[in-house]
Amino acid sequence: MAAQQPHDLNCLTIAELEKHAEQRMDKQTRDYYNEGADSGSTLLENSQAYSKYRIRPRVLRDISLIDTSCPLFGTRSPLPMGVAPTAMQCLAHPDGEAATARACRDAGVVMGLSSFATTTLEDVAAASGNNPRVLQLYLFEEREHSKKLIQRAKASGYKAVFLTVDTPMLGRRNLEIRNQFKLPKPYKIANFTEDSDSAAAKTVMDGALSDTAGGEREGKKSISAPGHHDGKTRTPPAGPISFHTHAPNPTLCWERDIDWLRQQCKPEMEVWVKGIATGEDALLAVHHRVDGIVVSNHGGRQLNGAMATLDALPEVVDAVRGAIPVHIDGGIRHGTEIFKALALGADFVWIGRPVLWGLAYNGQEGVELCLRLLGDEFKLCMGLAGTVKVSEVTKDYLVKVDKSGFVSRL
Repeated sequence: MAAQQPHDLNCLTIAELEKHAEQRMDKQTRDYYNEGADSGSTLLENSQAYSKYRIRPRVLRDISLIDTSCPLFGTRSPLPMGVAPTAMQCLAHPDGEAATARACRDAGVVMGLSSFATTTLEDVAAASGNNPRVLQLYLFEEREHSKKLIQRAKASGYKAVFLTVDTPMLGRRNLEIRNQFKLPKPYKIANFTEDSDSAAAKTVMDGALSDTAGGEREGKKSISAPGHHDGKTRTPPAGPISFHTHAPNPTLCWERDIDWLRQQCKPEMEVWVKGIATGEDALLAVHHRVDGIVVSNHGGRQLNGAMATLDALPEVVDAVRGAIPVHIDGGIRHGTEIFKALALGADFVWIGRPVLWGLAYNGQEGVELCLRLLGDEFKLCMGLAGTVKVSEVTKDYLVKVDKSGFVSRL
């Protein structure tokens, strides 16, 4: 049995971790990581949705041996949670995604890597060892860019591609606009060049190259341009790949793009869709033979006023009816909330911002602390609720609280 890790007496909760991270991040980074779209109401509701539910604990059930593991990508995950893909982690800590990968490796927790990472997918694979990992993918209009990334992920042993499907356009993030967010030196978007010294690797968020890029040395900037439609013809994005110009893809559709993606990824990698929020789209995902769904609203950073992911979860689960796994992200800040998501039908949860807070707090050790806090809280919740296996966590363990404070069984 593994020895109990000592407590960090300065940080005993995810809420405390957030406060520590705020003190260590500069304003641009803090605003970029923590902001939601527009007024931020969906961002807030992602967390508040969990307070609508209370746990119904059962007793006298012999919980002396609790198994928190669950099936994932053909193996067993020690916990029903993974680290969600989040961009540009070197903003939080110089070790960035590599530190997160090492923490996930040591905890046995799956890691999701953003396409717009500040560490290459190969370096993250090396830091991960044999630990499972997935690649979040924006499918670009010029597919050759995405095809190369998929081939590299295959060669590096990634288990799945998570296609982000909720960014046909980018949500309005006002602090990002006000701060004129730029990726500071010496960091770069690492995955979109075979030569890390090329201009494309140094592209910042808006498509203008950093001061050290080749185009600047030659006396002019190389600028990326977004795609546009003149009413007759669609012109795809041009220039070096940047988030604002290339990540949003308004041309994505089920019939053409999912089939193409399956052809590129299979059989080495599974194909998941990340950003499903309705039963109708869940049914389409099953119809188009994706391997799994992540119920997500992009951390409240896209459509403000959309449903909280926990509120969207039940109809997605009902539509899928067990045909494919259903995962969820957004708003989870405590192990009891992992329990509630599973009870409402999720097979697995993904943790985003708390991992970034851990990374900012203390690098790899901070991420390990984040995972340990959530894992310990979840195991404690399982035991106190009277469950010993993840498969036992069902809606029978929840009641819903209405605005008047009355509770009702699900």
